[in-house]
Amino acid sequence: MAAARKLRSVFVCQSCGAQSSKWLGRCPSCNEWNSLVEESAARDGGKAQALRHSAGPTALGDVPFLEHARISCGDPEFDRVLGGGLVPGAAILLGGEPGIGKSTLLLQVLAHLSKTAEAMPVLYVSGEESAQQIAMRARRLQDYPTDAVQVLPSVGLAQVEQVIAGLKPRVVVIDSVQTLRAETLESAPGTVAQLREVSSRLIDIAKRESIALFLVGHVTKEGALAGPKVLEHLVDTVLTFEGDWQRNVRLVRATKNRFGAVHEVGIFEMRESGLCGVDDPSALFLQQRSQQAPGAIIVPSMQGSRPLLVEIQALVAPAVYGAARRVVSELDSSRLAILLAVLDKKAGVHVLDQDVFASVAGGVRVDERAIDLALAVAVVSSLRNRAVAADMAVVGEVGLTGELRAVGHVEARLHELAKRGFRDVVVPQSNAKQLDALGDSLELNVHAASSLGEALVHVFDQ
Repeated sequence: MAAARKLRSVFVCQSCGAQSSKWLGRCPSCNEWNSLVEESAARDGGKAQALRHSAGPTALGDVPFLEHARISCGDPEFDRVLGGGLVPGAAILLGGEPGIGKSTLLLQVLAHLSKTAEAMPVLYVSGEESAQQIAMRARRLQDYPTDAVQVLPSVGLAQVEQVIAGLKPRVVVIDSVQTLRAETLESAPGTVAQLREVSSRLIDIAKRESIALFLVGHVTKEGALAGPKVLEHLVDTVLTFEGDWQRNVRLVRATKNRFGAVHEVGIFEMRESGLCGVDDPSALFLQQRSQQAPGAIIVPSMQGSRPLLVEIQALVAPAVYGAARRVVSELDSSRLAILLAVLDKKAGVHVLDQDVFASVAGGVRVDERAIDLALAVAVVSSLRNRAVAADMAVVGEVGLTGELRAVGHVEARLHELAKRGFRDVVVPQSNAKQLDALGDSLELNVHAASSLGEALVHVFDQ
């Protein structure tokens, strides 16, 4: 009897989903500390899950092509992130900080789909709000009539499955997946076992009935999607909301997409009437640009398949508290440390004993190596207290030996600069051959540099 009681519960890692018969301080699978939580084991005799069955193998040439069956969400920016619109049967996981606008955006999508010419049935399932609370929030979306959106406040998976079977919606939003509970399991909502069971059953229904499914997910304090990694593997698309609640700009980035480009970005602006897509993001980020200010430089950064002009800012000040500090915002701190060492060793710019603060103006996070040269130029500009010309931009990756390495999509980057009225740009020497075919069509003075020191000469000593 004692042995039987011990088998009634297991310890499940809340990070990776690994199971153990006893509690351990450190998960043996993912090495996370204090992540094992006791959960009740699933009982036999529970409700069996309906599984998809195929009639047999089919030649790929005989499978109907679904590209033209995409459903527009009503916002070009959101369609861009999804790869051109919603795919019937696709499962999409959307995560982000609390209050950043996940529910608002999805409610706008459902409102648009319910008012299209097809007037498709849509369902909004909420385990966090009542119907009255959802209605109060929907009334603020004056440009998006939500009268035809079906709302189901529920935390029971069985009820959700029953409503989906009766309503037969084309699009379903689950807000959020951590609040749903499968009655066949005794564990609490949001645990690894519940998330795995709930998500797999909902995704199975979506695939079987060709329903576009949105799963809203919580995030941890580190900003990662909460729950086991298997949840991200199960879905077709993973979208993350980025932005600062103190600013109106929001970014939706695709970190996984089986039906479109990975790392595609949609840019939105939060207004009183809801989230609105930004048609010209470069103009938005440059509207408060600092003119003739030391420590600032423009760089054409690729956000997905689209070039975006952002301003890199740096401030260099004497270190008065002992060790020099390195503080960054929306940038990679380790990359800044490497560039400072390269400046000191290869370009003769002694800045290692200075406090350095660097950021991307506007709140957009930039991780690509193509901004290395811009970050180095901004540091030198602040150190020398010399402003860069307002119509000059730079782009390039800096190697450890001080060389400039080629960047991708250089033509698209330069076209965006020319459209914004820039006249001079410094690019790596290895990219110069790609620009020969363009001739004078860009109306840009392109300065090729093979090293960081040579690039600094082009920027400051013309």
